[in-house]
Amino acid sequence: MRTGIGLSILLMMGAKEIFAQKQTQKLQQVWTAYFNQTRFSNKWGAWFDVHFRTKDDFVNDRSQLIIRPALTYYVNDVTKLSAGYAFVRIYPVDGHTKVTQQEHRPWQQIQWHTKYGRNRTMQWFRLEERYRRKILDDFTLAEGYNFNFRLRYNILWQVPLSREIKKGAVSFILNDEVHVNFGRQITYNYFDQNRFFAGFAWHTNETDNLQFGYMNLFQQLPAGNRYRSIDAARISYFQNFDLRKKKS
Repeated sequence: MRTGIGLSILLMMGAKEIFAQKQTQKLQQVWTAYFNQTRFSNKWGAWFDVHFRTKDDFVNDRSQLIIRPALTYYVNDVTKLSAGYAFVRIYPVDGHTKVTQQEHRPWQQIQWHTKYGRNRTMQWFRLEERYRRKILDDFTLAEGYNFNFRLRYNILWQVPLSREIKKGAVSFILNDEVHVNFGRQITYNYFDQNRFFAGFAWHTNETDNLQFGYMNLFQQLPAGNRYRSIDAARISYFQNFDLRKKKS
């Protein structure tokens, strides 16, 4: 875990140094999301999440819609493997005010949970294969897709602010996620973005919670000398179902 935290901090510090030197677009957005993990048996389950994001000034226009299902294999109670597909709709695309772009994104992931006393961490490595529809002009999509791989490392640290996690309890949340691009079509932005989040989780029961807080996203755009910094209000609901038969 310490290695992952160190990597995130180094990449974030490097990104901030670049941010001070290069041309950067600043945006304010709202990110909303719903996450569901359902366990069918000791070994199999399903993953589903959906996201909606605004464009700027927090409530101005739409930015992205993401729908992401997957099948999950439980290695054990704390480690799981997932593989699935994400559909992404981007509207409008940067620099093309009248075009809505689609992205098809197969993905694979290993996720694991760790407890340190009352504190908890969640980490994952995710590999994505990104097929983004080509654009002809401001009004027209072109035939074919651009393609690249993207590797994501995510770490979440949860500190309960009460003695036990139950309905009505609150936890403090720190979360950082680093995205790295690679592939033949990537030239200038191997570092894609870093997302840092700080906020709280309000527990609706022992397994589900509503997370809300502030997120900063720093991104290097494909041109290589242009960057984006997003200040976002992030609100997410996490729900878990266990459909296994309970032992009497």
